[in-house]
Amino acid sequence: MNAEYLIIAGMLGACLGSFLNVAAHRSLLGRSWWGNERSVCESCGHTLSALELIPIISWLMLRGRCRVCGAKISVRYILVEMVCAALAVMILARWGFSWTSLLVAAGTCGLVVNSLTDMESGEVLDVFAIVPGVLALAIRIAGGKWAVLDGLAGAFAGWSIFAAIIFLSRGGMGWGDAVFMGGMGAVLGWRFTLLAFYLGIMVGGAWAIMLLLIGRVKWGRHDSLPLVPFLAAGCFMTMIYGPEIFVWLTERMRYEVFITSWPFTL
Repeated sequence: MNAEYLIIAGMLGACLGSFLNVAAHRSLLGRSWWGNERSVCESCGHTLSALELIPIISWLMLRGRCRVCGAKISVRYILVEMVCAALAVMILARWGFSWTSLLVAAGTCGLVVNSLTDMESGEVLDVFAIVPGVLALAIRIAGGKWAVLDGLAGAFAGWSIFAAIIFLSRGGMGWGDAVFMGGMGAVLGWRFTLLAFYLGIMVGGAWAIMLLLIGRVKWGRHDSLPLVPFLAAGCFMTMIYGPEIFVWLTERMRYEVFITSWPFTL
């Protein structure tokens, strides 16, 4: 992949990250993130100009403060923009210009926005969980009926895993996680959904152990961690490295078996 294409992908990813950040935050506040509503400083109400809305660059130029009142601008904005830029580059570098890139991009948008709402308020908004799944099924049409069926099977697999956990825990977990994995299951298909769930739980477990070791959480306390960011990490790892991970785990299957389990010829 030519460097200029990767640079453009990074720029577009940063712009998309800025948009998803605003969409997540405003949705939790019950505010509109479409139409004519302008972006403003949350401290003084100053309407931000175009030069103040350039992803990454504006935050750096303003040194993380409002130009008018000097209030701090959350570091969350630049971090999300940088992460989304990196994710976009990874997607294009891995899958190139293909239907699969479009499928993975749709899924990644869902991963980012649902992770943001879960980290900010512990909520997973159904619309942000369902829309990526619907888009994924529409994209899968290009791969034929088996691609669509695999997406539907993945949606059922992702939802049913958490439905079973909710049933067994007698409501100890919210339905938002189930809806989220149902939507991502439509992106991944049933095989990769199972792998993504496994990887997400492993990432979450490793993070929890690290927090215990450094004393951020204590045994016996009812500390809680948002689950969706860890599931999102597992899903993205699967979308990028899923075929290779399957081969490494099984050591019996050929690489092509898992490549063709995606909906398109890659």
